[in-house]
Amino acid sequence: MNSWTRSVLITLGAGWLSGCALAPPAKRFTLEVDLPAQFRFIGAANYRPARYELCTLPQRRGKRPERKIFIADYKPVAERVSYEFPLTETIEGCPTVLRSVEFTLYAKWGELDTDVGGSFAAISFADPIESERVAAMPESGVQEFFGQCMWFFRTAGPEHAIRKLLECNALDTKGKRQETRPGGVAQRELLPGKKVRLTLSVTDEEAPAFQDTWLAVPGGWRRCRGKSFEDLSGYCGSNTTDFKPITMPDGRVCDVYPTCN
Repeated sequence: MNSWTRSVLITLGAGWLSGCALAPPAKRFTLEVDLPAQFRFIGAANYRPARYELCTLPQRRGKRPERKIFIADYKPVAERVSYEFPLTETIEGCPTVLRSVEFTLYAKWGELDTDVGGSFAAISFADPIESERVAAMPESGVQEFFGQCMWFFRTAGPEHAIRKLLECNALDTKGKRQETRPGGVAQRELLPGKKVRLTLSVTDEEAPAFQDTWLAVPGGWRRCRGKSFEDLSGYCGSNTTDFKPITMPDGRVCDVYPTCN
């Protein structure tokens, strides 16, 4: 190889390397989730072909690069977990964008492994053409969505044991509970280098899971008897004087939930 050929190859190699070095980094943002004590979630960041792209992603089972799974485990105290995600990514040659982040929420209400309730939350990411009604990024650089979870109690089985259901709902800017699940919509183009935060809380208030099955009394609630003690549905109807005992999560048999008076 003569000296001229060698110098050309070296020059081309240097140019290729410098081109790689100068390639713009992927636009990324930080996702934060504030979790109450004894909450966990399984999250999924979902990528879809960018608007106006003609490519498609195959339908498949198992591992899917367009769906990134991330998990937060139970902790005895409230905590904030943080993740960093690219807003765009090329998957199998197809330019994609982050479309949504979904959360399957779990929370413990008792000591047994089965004493768990579940709910959902989600954040979607809008293209500029979809962003007219989407809130702008605050000056703080943190876009925050608030949600509140609440326990609903019921009884199950011949011993009328307490069981709980979890329901999480969005809060508006005034802290009022909404019908929708926690989360919202963020403008993707405003997120590079910024944060999106989902803040979840749990209220101390509990309520019956089904109407006309409990009666409010001093200290809590009494379980209506229904047609008989064995009546698992146990609707109150017009009978507001006959009740049946319940079995608490710790095994105590009580008349009033949750105070056991």
